[in-house]
Amino acid sequence: MEPIAKARWLPWAGTTVVLLVTLLAWQLAVTVFGISPFTLPTPAAVGEAVVDLLSTPSTWGHIGVTLFEVAVGFLAALVFGLVAGVVLGRAEWLERAVRPVLVAVQVVPKVAFIPLFVIWFGFGVTSKIIMAATLAFFPIMLNVMLGVRSVERGHRDVMLGLGAKRWPTFRDLELPSTMPYVFAGMEVAVVFAVIGAIVGEYLGGNEGLGYLVVVSLNALDAPGLFAVILLLAVLGCLLYAVVNGAKRFAIPWHDSVVGREVA
Repeated sequence: MEPIAKARWLPWAGTTVVLLVTLLAWQLAVTVFGISPFTLPTPAAVGEAVVDLLSTPSTWGHIGVTLFEVAVGFLAALVFGLVAGVVLGRAEWLERAVRPVLVAVQVVPKVAFIPLFVIWFGFGVTSKIIMAATLAFFPIMLNVMLGVRSVERGHRDVMLGLGAKRWPTFRDLELPSTMPYVFAGMEVAVVFAVIGAIVGEYLGGNEGLGYLVVVSLNALDAPGLFAVILLLAVLGCLLYAVVNGAKRFAIPWHDSVVGREVA
């Protein structure tokens, strides 16, 4: 089998095997060790809870709220992250000046900001959007800044030597060189945006999948809790797949998309 064809089907086969092994080990652990269903429900019980959850009309409303918060927060982080990354990547003196502030904001647990966001913006979706954007901002900004600084100086000198203006230089050299870094940051950021929205809903909200986590926890509904967690995992994977698909469309020439043939 050709290496490229093998590389295409191997992830799907590997994922299927891992899921089957995980479900089997889960079922064996519950059966052999007699674990209480209040602690670890069986896969069948979780599956029934997922079906019940999806058959409830209000669940789709909660999914829509979380998806809206994640999407808006991610897009806001993308816009501000691109601008900040380009500016700080080009102006190294400015990056050195604001570096202590950036480091301080990064090392502070983002959960600590939620009470402030609730006080400033209320318990609605605005505070969750800002939380999602806050977590998603730094991966994008840092990767864009790295991408801007990774443009080969010799290539830029050649463009300038050929008399290329600022816009052609940006379009033909800087943008293609930076795009892989942008998408690398986006792939991390979209996951962080989901985490930010869920944590915001968990600690201060009455709608969204994070709120359903709290409801299931308060009711000691372990199968329902696992079902919501499974929905969150699926939502995160779908959003990651969207970003990855956009990367395949925007930079089909890059090694991260094409892959490298194995000898």
